[in-house]
Amino acid sequence: MYRTLSNIANRFFSEAQIYKHGFNWSPMYRHSTAKVIEVSKDLHYVKIKIPLSWKNKNFVGSIFGGSMLSATDPIYMIQLIKILGDDYVVWDKAATIKYRRPGKETIFCEFVFSPEDIVNIKKDIKVKGEIDIVKTPNIVNKEGVVIAELSKTIYIADKDFYKKKRMQKAASK
Repeated sequence: MYRTLSNIANRFFSEAQIYKHGFNWSPMYRHSTAKVIEVSKDLHYVKIKIPLSWKNKNFVGSIFGGSMLSATDPIYMIQLIKILGDDYVVWDKAATIKYRRPGKETIFCEFVFSPEDIVNIKKDIKVKGEIDIVKTPNIVNKEGVVIAELSKTIYIADKDFYKKKRMQKAASK
């Protein structure tokens, strides 16, 4: 459904606008209480904020850890799907979060892929067919104090390689 809506919106809006507003209007993302506040034109940079509110306040008055994790969870995967295009398969594979201090105010997280990152991803996939990458952004307050450390493992494969691998697994059962 989201991909179909995105394809229709492409007629009227830029990829960055669709990315930003698509997330912010999506019920699944809105429930995380986060908001995408900045997206670069090439989608290599995304910034989110998670304000402290009654919707995400835990028993001790700070931002619920699940809100932090769910707010950061889909960003890299969808970023890469949009940057790499239809010739690649991209999946979230793992996520860990290490809480450093309570989030008692609005917090932020930035998701960045350099042009070199994308070139290296494509090179590695051309050679190996599939790879895992690990990204480690921090969730910070407005002063840059680290609230939580995030680690995301993302699986990326050439679409043809991925299809062949799945067919081989199905045939071996």
